[in-house]
Amino acid sequence: MRLSSRRQRRLLGCKCTFDYHVLSYSFGEKQSTKKSKEKKNFMSLHRSKLFDVAGKTALVTGGGKGIGKMISQALVQNGANVYICSRKESLLTATASELNTLGPGRCFPLAGDLSTLAGIQGLTTQLKAREKHLHILVNNSGCTWGAPLESYPDQAWDKVMTLNVKSVFQLTVEALPLLEAAGTLRDPARVINIGSVTGLAANAGLWPEMYAYTTSKAAVHHLTQSLASKLTARGITVNAVACGAFATQMMAQTLAERGEVIANASPLGRIGEPSDIAGAVLFLASQAGSWMSGTVIPLEGGSLVSPSLPNVKKRIVTE
Repeated sequence: MRLSSRRQRRLLGCKCTFDYHVLSYSFGEKQSTKKSKEKKNFMSLHRSKLFDVAGKTALVTGGGKGIGKMISQALVQNGANVYICSRKESLLTATASELNTLGPGRCFPLAGDLSTLAGIQGLTTQLKAREKHLHILVNNSGCTWGAPLESYPDQAWDKVMTLNVKSVFQLTVEALPLLEAAGTLRDPARVINIGSVTGLAANAGLWPEMYAYTTSKAAVHHLTQSLASKLTARGITVNAVACGAFATQMMAQTLAERGEVIANASPLGRIGEPSDIAGAVLFLASQAGSWMSGTVIPLEGGSLVSPSLPNVKKRIVTE
């Protein structure tokens, strides 16, 4: 897509200059001496700046529980204003109340049904009435369904693919005006899709009979790259996190049945913890991840490179 000069100026916000001595950019600010420029670049690498999301506005789908709640907590505790959405308003209200005690950011419940286009449009209409910018969109909502191969229900396939894939596309499209209003090429708006390690390698021994789910997450990863190819030049980066097992309600039955086997699939001997997904999302949502787009980050403790499970000595981390 070719941008007009006016659009380029708005996205960049200013004229860039180069300092080949420190091999970095300086945007819109003339430096009087090399020393002052070096100090500015040095300070910009401090963790408080690199991973800063304070004051940014975020929407986290499925933010009332599970991985979505972990992500929302990370953003709120680091100063972002976070809207969480799902169909269950009572759950959202309870989660928002809990997270608002953790501050300094704020959490707001926003009920909506992501399984239909009308519901998605209703959600974004509510958001547009409250906000003029959306810096971070986390497409986290999803569902799964397990059933034997020969009798896998047709309605189950449709339900999983609609929520896990179609809604990600539709919500991103509906949120584009808010995302474009927030993003520049220097500090893009961020779309972060929550995928799954099962979308990278479907292992029937660990994730049996979840045919629609594993397929849907592979689709999310590919959709991430497709959207990135279109939106990055418009000041919106799109990345995905391919999560391994976390202790969530969706995973409760699977972990109860084979939690030890799944933990042993990781050379680190454990499942994911809130700090794992928090770190990945804060990276992607902040200046630290501003030059990354179209990437799928595996967050699975090394299970993709683990030897075959029967030959691995059990190493469960209990600390």
